Amino acid sequence: MEVLAVCSLVVAVLALALAVVSLRGARRGRRSPTEELPEDVHGLRQEVAALRAEARDALRHLAVVRYDAFGDMGGHLSWSVALLDDAGHGVVLTSIAGRSEARTYAKSIAGWRCEQQLSPEETEAIDHARPGRR
Repeated sequence: MEVLAVCSLVVAVLALALAVVSLRGARRGRRSPTEELPEDVHGLRQEVAALRAEARDALRHLAVVRYDAFGDMGGHLSWSVALLDDAGHGVVLTSIAGRSEARTYAKSIAGWRCEQQLSPEETEAIDHARPGRR
């Protein structure tokens, strides 16, 4: 019985040693995670990177502020809308509604700033469109 126990122990130790040796060999021969990916995955990663770069220039940050431009009118018929890209370049559009007419203005925005004077509502629209400032 003792001989059988010793033989079992020797076989277990040899199996463990063999497993450790094969695991070390597998680690040495292992490729980096990107090398293991199929070729089409590399192409997809390049396309995603190109789309992200292209999206930076898209006018994807927008905010609308509605308000009453004149005290005798209600309904928040006047509005300012900011349309900006990731760098804060774009435009702010404003429509001022009166009783008999409406006026529309467009102002260029560069780096979240405007060379022309902004109304408080236009400034608010730009601030609300800015990521992380809502």
